[in-house]
Amino acid sequence: MKVLDRRLSRIPQPWRTILDWSVTIALAVACVLAFQAEVAKPYRIPTSSMEPTLHCAKPGAWCEGRFDDRVIANRLAYRFGDPKRGQIVVFTAPRAAERCGRQDGGSTFVKRIVGLSGEIVSERGGVIYINGKRLVEPYVEPSRRGHESRSWPRVAKDHYFVAGDNRIHSCDSRVWGTVPRSSLIGPVMLTYWPPNQLSLR
Repeated sequence: MKVLDRRLSRIPQPWRTILDWSVTIALAVACVLAFQAEVAKPYRIPTSSMEPTLHCAKPGAWCEGRFDDRVIANRLAYRFGDPKRGQIVVFTAPRAAERCGRQDGGSTFVKRIVGLSGEIVSERGGVIYINGKRLVEPYVEPSRRGHESRSWPRVAKDHYFVAGDNRIHSCDSRVWGTVPRSSLIGPVMLTYWPPNQLSLR
Protein backbone atom coordinates (compact mmCIF):
# COMPACT_ATOMS: atom_id res chain seq x y z
CA MET A 1 0.00 0.00 0.00
CA LYS A 2 2.88 2.33 0.84
CA VAL A 3 4.48 1.59 -2.55
CA LEU A 4 1.19 2.54 -4.25
CA ASP A 5 0.95 5.75 -2.20
CA ARG A 6 4.51 6.70 -3.18
CA ARG A 7 3.77 6.13 -6.86
CA LEU A 8 0.57 8.14 -6.66
CA SER A 9 2.39 10.96 -4.91
CA ARG A 10 4.52 11.43 -8.04
CA ILE A 11 1.41 12.27 -10.10
CA PRO A 12 0.58 16.00 -10.18
CA GLN A 13 -2.30 16.94 -7.86
CA PRO A 14 -5.09 17.64 -10.43
CA TRP A 15 -4.42 14.32 -12.16
CA ARG A 16 -4.21 12.45 -8.85
CA THR A 17 -7.69 13.69 -7.92
CA ILE A 18 -9.08 12.70 -11.32
CA LEU A 19 -7.49 9.25 -10.98
CA ASP A 20 -8.91 8.81 -7.45
CA TRP A 21 -12.41 9.71 -8.62
CA SER A 22 -12.15 7.50 -11.72
CA VAL A 23 -11.12 4.46 -9.67
CA THR A 24 -13.86 5.13 -7.10
CA ILE A 25 -16.56 5.47 -9.77
CA ALA A 26 -15.35 2.36 -11.63
CA LEU A 27 -15.45 0.30 -8.41
CA ALA A 28 -18.92 1.61 -7.55
CA VAL A 29 -20.27 0.72 -11.01
CA ALA A 30 -18.69 -2.75 -10.79
CA CYS A 31 -20.32 -3.34 -7.39
CA VAL A 32 -23.74 -2.22 -8.66
CA LEU A 33 -23.50 -4.45 -11.75
CA ALA A 34 -22.40 -7.44 -9.68
CA PHE A 35 -25.23 -6.85 -7.17
CA GLN A 36 -27.78 -6.60 -9.98
CA ALA A 37 -26.51 -9.72 -11.74
CA GLU A 38 -26.30 -11.93 -8.66
CA VAL A 39 -28.70 -10.57 -6.03
CA ALA A 40 -31.42 -8.15 -7.10
CA LYS A 41 -32.40 -7.13 -10.60
CA PRO A 42 -35.01 -4.52 -11.62
CA TYR A 43 -37.88 -5.28 -14.00
CA ARG A 44 -40.77 -3.24 -15.35
CA ILE A 45 -44.42 -4.22 -15.68
CA PRO A 46 -45.28 -3.84 -19.39
CA THR A 47 -48.80 -5.33 -19.49
CA SER A 48 -52.05 -5.23 -17.53
CA SER A 49 -51.88 -8.87 -16.39
CA MET A 50 -51.09 -7.91 -12.77
CA GLU A 51 -53.48 -4.94 -12.45
CA PRO A 52 -54.31 -3.50 -9.98
CA THR A 53 -51.52 -5.04 -7.84
CA LEU A 54 -48.84 -3.83 -10.27
CA HIS A 55 -49.57 -1.15 -12.85
CA CYS A 56 -48.63 -0.73 -16.47
CA ALA A 57 -48.76 2.66 -18.19
CA LYS A 58 -51.56 4.13 -20.25
CA PRO A 59 -52.35 4.21 -23.16
CA GLY A 60 -51.66 0.45 -23.08
CA ALA A 61 -54.73 -1.77 -23.20
CA TRP A 62 -56.37 -2.02 -19.74
CA CYS A 63 -53.39 -0.28 -18.07
CA GLU A 64 -54.21 1.98 -15.12
CA GLY A 65 -50.97 3.77 -14.25
CA ARG A 66 -49.23 6.85 -15.54
CA PHE A 67 -45.95 4.90 -15.48
CA ASP A 68 -44.99 1.23 -15.69
CA ASP A 69 -44.30 -0.01 -12.16
CA ARG A 70 -40.72 -1.15 -11.57
CA VAL A 71 -39.96 -4.06 -9.26
CA ILE A 72 -36.84 -5.74 -7.91
CA ALA A 73 -36.60 -9.54 -7.87
CA ASN A 74 -34.53 -11.36 -5.28
CA ARG A 75 -32.32 -13.64 -7.38
CA LEU A 76 -30.92 -15.48 -4.33
CA ALA A 77 -34.22 -16.41 -2.66
CA TYR A 78 -34.72 -19.79 -4.32
CA ARG A 79 -31.16 -20.90 -3.64
CA PHE A 80 -32.05 -21.00 0.05
CA GLY A 81 -35.80 -21.69 0.09
CA ASP A 82 -38.71 -23.01 -1.93
CA PRO A 83 -41.21 -20.93 -3.92
CA LYS A 84 -44.45 -20.37 -2.01
CA ARG A 85 -48.04 -19.98 -3.08
CA GLY A 86 -49.09 -16.35 -3.35
CA GLN A 87 -45.60 -15.03 -4.17
CA ILE A 88 -45.31 -12.68 -7.12
CA VAL A 89 -42.42 -14.04 -9.18
CA VAL A 90 -40.28 -13.04 -12.14
CA PHE A 91 -39.53 -15.90 -14.53
CA THR A 92 -38.52 -16.75 -18.07
CA ALA A 93 -41.63 -17.69 -20.01
CA PRO A 94 -41.66 -21.08 -21.75
CA ARG A 95 -41.80 -21.29 -25.54
CA ALA A 96 -45.45 -22.28 -25.28
CA ALA A 97 -46.20 -18.70 -24.16
CA GLU A 98 -46.14 -17.80 -27.85
CA ARG A 99 -49.70 -19.18 -27.95
CA CYS A 100 -50.75 -15.79 -26.63
CA GLY A 101 -50.20 -14.32 -30.08
CA ARG A 102 -46.89 -12.55 -29.42
CA GLN A 103 -43.30 -13.74 -29.58
CA ASP A 104 -43.29 -14.12 -25.80
CA GLY A 105 -41.48 -17.42 -25.49
CA GLY A 106 -38.27 -16.73 -23.59
CA SER A 107 -39.46 -13.29 -22.44
CA THR A 108 -39.47 -12.24 -18.80
CA PHE A 109 -42.90 -12.44 -17.16
CA VAL A 110 -44.23 -11.36 -13.77
CA LYS A 111 -47.10 -13.45 -12.33
CA ARG A 112 -48.30 -14.91 -9.03
CA ILE A 113 -47.71 -18.53 -7.95
CA VAL A 114 -51.08 -20.26 -7.61
CA GLY A 115 -50.35 -24.00 -7.76
CA LEU A 116 -47.44 -25.98 -6.34
CA SER A 117 -45.81 -29.24 -7.38
CA GLY A 118 -48.14 -32.24 -7.06
CA GLU A 119 -51.35 -30.20 -6.88
CA ILE A 120 -54.35 -30.26 -9.19
CA VAL A 121 -55.47 -26.79 -10.25
CA SER A 122 -58.97 -26.18 -11.58
CA GLU A 123 -61.17 -23.17 -12.27
CA ARG A 124 -64.92 -22.90 -11.80
CA GLY A 125 -66.74 -19.75 -12.77
CA GLY A 126 -63.45 -17.85 -12.70
CA VAL A 127 -62.55 -19.09 -9.19
CA ILE A 128 -59.37 -21.14 -8.70
CA TYR A 129 -59.49 -24.44 -6.79
CA ILE A 130 -56.51 -26.41 -5.47
CA ASN A 131 -57.16 -30.14 -5.06
CA GLY A 132 -60.87 -29.35 -5.08
CA LYS A 133 -60.67 -26.65 -2.38
CA ARG A 134 -61.38 -23.04 -3.23
CA LEU A 135 -58.28 -20.83 -3.13
CA VAL A 136 -58.78 -17.59 -1.19
CA GLU A 137 -57.37 -14.79 -3.35
CA PRO A 138 -58.11 -11.34 -1.90
CA TYR A 139 -55.73 -9.80 -4.47
CA VAL A 140 -58.06 -10.71 -7.37
CA GLU A 141 -61.03 -8.40 -7.81
CA PRO A 142 -64.30 -10.21 -8.66
CA SER A 143 -64.75 -8.15 -11.84
CA ARG A 144 -61.34 -9.39 -13.10
CA ARG A 145 -61.96 -13.12 -12.58
CA GLY A 146 -63.95 -13.96 -15.68
CA HIS A 147 -66.33 -16.94 -15.85
CA GLU A 148 -64.17 -19.77 -17.20
CA SER A 149 -64.45 -23.35 -15.93
CA ARG A 150 -61.74 -25.92 -16.68
CA SER A 151 -59.07 -28.09 -15.09
CA TRP A 152 -55.45 -28.96 -15.79
CA PRO A 153 -53.17 -31.98 -15.24
CA ARG A 154 -51.46 -32.39 -11.88
CA VAL A 155 -48.57 -29.94 -11.54
CA ALA A 156 -45.33 -31.81 -12.23
CA LYS A 157 -42.47 -32.06 -9.78
CA ASP A 158 -40.45 -28.85 -9.53
CA HIS A 159 -43.04 -26.97 -11.61
CA TYR A 160 -45.40 -24.14 -10.65
CA PHE A 161 -48.76 -22.95 -11.89
CA VAL A 162 -48.78 -19.14 -12.23
CA ALA A 163 -51.52 -16.63 -13.03
CA GLY A 164 -51.92 -12.88 -13.31
CA ASP A 165 -54.08 -11.03 -10.79
CA ASN A 166 -56.03 -9.56 -13.70
CA ARG A 167 -57.33 -12.95 -14.84
CA ILE A 168 -59.44 -11.74 -17.75
CA HIS A 169 -56.40 -10.04 -19.31
CA SER A 170 -53.61 -12.42 -18.37
CA CYS A 171 -51.91 -15.01 -20.57
CA ASP A 172 -50.52 -17.47 -18.03
CA SER A 173 -50.32 -21.13 -16.98
CA ARG A 174 -54.01 -21.53 -17.80
CA VAL A 175 -53.03 -21.09 -21.47
CA TRP A 176 -49.45 -22.37 -21.82
CA GLY A 177 -48.82 -24.64 -18.83
CA THR A 178 -46.60 -24.63 -15.79
CA VAL A 179 -43.20 -23.04 -15.16
CA PRO A 180 -40.20 -25.19 -14.16
CA ARG A 181 -38.30 -24.09 -11.09
CA SER A 182 -35.21 -23.60 -13.22
CA SER A 183 -37.02 -20.77 -15.06
CA LEU A 184 -37.87 -18.85 -11.88
CA ILE A 185 -35.63 -15.81 -11.49
CA GLY A 186 -36.92 -14.86 -8.06
CA PRO A 187 -39.78 -13.40 -6.03
CA VAL A 188 -40.59 -9.71 -6.22
CA MET A 189 -39.25 -8.15 -3.03
CA LEU A 190 -39.68 -4.44 -3.73
CA THR A 191 -41.74 -2.08 -5.88
CA TYR A 192 -39.62 1.04 -6.28
CA TRP A 193 -41.11 3.07 -9.14
CA PRO A 194 -43.02 5.32 -9.32
CA PRO A 195 -41.98 6.63 -5.86
CA ASN A 196 -45.55 6.65 -4.52
CA GLN A 197 -45.66 2.86 -5.15
CA LEU A 198 -42.56 2.18 -3.01
CA SER A 199 -43.27 -0.95 -0.94
CA LEU A 200 -41.66 -4.14 0.31
CA ARG A 201 -43.43 -7.42 -0.56
